[in-house]
Amino acid sequence: MTMPEFTPLLLGSDINVYGMARSFNELYGRKVKAIAGVQFAPTRYSKIIDLDLRPGFNEDPVFIQEMRKIAQEYANHPEPVILVSCSDGYTELIAKHKDELSKTFVCPYVDYDLLKELNNKESFYKIAEEHGLPHPQTQIITKADYQAGPVAQPFAYPVALKPANSVEWLDIHFEGRKKAFTIHSDSEFQEIVGKIYDNGYTSALILQDFIPGDDSNMRVLNAYVDQHHHVKMMCLGHPLLEDPTPQAIGNYVAIMPEYNQDLYEIVQRFLEEINYVGFANFDLKFDARDQQFKFFEINLRQGRSSFYVTLNGYNLAQYYVRDYVTQDLDDDPIVYGNKNKAQQKLWIGVPAKIFKKYAVDNEIKQAALELLRQDRWGTTLFYRPDLSLKRRTLLWYMDHNYVKRFAAYFEVNKGRDFKK
Repeated sequence: MTMPEFTPLLLGSDINVYGMARSFNELYGRKVKAIAGVQFAPTRYSKIIDLDLRPGFNEDPVFIQEMRKIAQEYANHPEPVILVSCSDGYTELIAKHKDELSKTFVCPYVDYDLLKELNNKESFYKIAEEHGLPHPQTQIITKADYQAGPVAQPFAYPVALKPANSVEWLDIHFEGRKKAFTIHSDSEFQEIVGKIYDNGYTSALILQDFIPGDDSNMRVLNAYVDQHHHVKMMCLGHPLLEDPTPQAIGNYVAIMPEYNQDLYEIVQRFLEEINYVGFANFDLKFDARDQQFKFFEINLRQGRSSFYVTLNGYNLAQYYVRDYVTQDLDDDPIVYGNKNKAQQKLWIGVPAKIFKKYAVDNEIKQAALELLRQDRWGTTLFYRPDLSLKRRTLLWYMDHNYVKRFAAYFEVNKGRDFKK
C-alpha cells in the first residue's frame, strides 16, 4: 500500500489534540504538527507532536495574522495541508476565515453562517425542531429579561441553565462559574442569572426542563460527514462517569461503545438535511418520561473524548485523509459503529480505581468491568510509543489529581450537573 502524502495541522494543545495526533500516528506513523496559543498538559513531552506555540493564537486578530504567515510557508506545498480544529474557538475562527484559508488549506468545516446558527444553542434548538431532532423543552432568557426584573421560568425545579454562546462563555469568570448549572430553587435561579449578566455575559441563556437520571442515561455520538454532505461514519458512546470538577462538569471520563440504529438514522437524516460537512459531536440523554433521547447540543468538531472512536476501530484520522487526499471515501458504505459487541472496548480517562469507585453500579458498569478484566480497554494519553520518563511522570501526576478532584467534588456536585 502506497502511503498517501498529506500534512495535518492540529489547532490546540489539549487532550483532543493528543487524541487526533495519536490517531494519525497509529495509522500513518507520522509525527504531527500542532499550533496553539498556550501549552496544556496532555501534549507536553510528546514525541508524536511538534507543538508550535504562538501567544494569542486562539483569538483574532492574532489567529488570522499568524495563519497568513503559515499559509506563506505552505504556499507551494505539493500535498494537501488539512486544518484540524480541536476546540469550538478554533472551529469558529476557521469558518470565519474559510474563504481565505481555503486557498492554501483543506478546511473541512461548515460555512460561517451555518456555524453561527449551530454553535448558538438558541438557534440550534430552532433548527433541531425544524428537522425533527428531539430536544428538551426550552425557554430563552436574554439580558433584557434580566434587566426588566425578576426572570420568570415555566418549569418545575430543578431546572437546567446554560449559556447559548459557548465561545463568549469562555471569557466570563466569577465564583461558582460552571459550564452549565442545575438549579433547585427560585432564589438560586435569580442569584445565578444575576451573576452571569453582572460579570459581562451578553448573549442569551438557555433554560431547560430537567431530564432526570444519572450519568448512565447520557449518550455521546461522533459522526463524520464527507465533502459531498454524505454521512460516512457514526459511533455512539455510553458515558458512565463525568468529571465532577465545576469547570469541567460534563466532560466524560468513561465511555462504553454502544449500537443504536434508530439513533444513527435520526442523526444521519439531520446532518444530511442541513448540508453538514466534517466531524460532529452530539451530547444527548435518555428521557424515561417519554422514552426518547433528547439532544442537548452539537459540537462542530470531534469531541474531546472522541478517541473512544479510534479505540473501537474507527480511526478518526482516516476520514480526513480518505475524503480529501485519496478521495475514495465516498465509495464506502456508511459505518454504523459498534454493531459487533465482541470487538468493543471501554475508554477511560481516569485511573481505573476511580471508575470502579464512582460510576453508578448498574448492568452497563458490570459490562465495563468485564472489559477491564479482559484487558479490552484503553485511554487517550497512555500511548506506549510515547511514554518517556518525563511524560510518564506527568501522566501519573494528572491521574493523581483526578483522585483528589473526585474526593473533593463528587459528592458535592452529584446530581447537580444540568445533564443529570
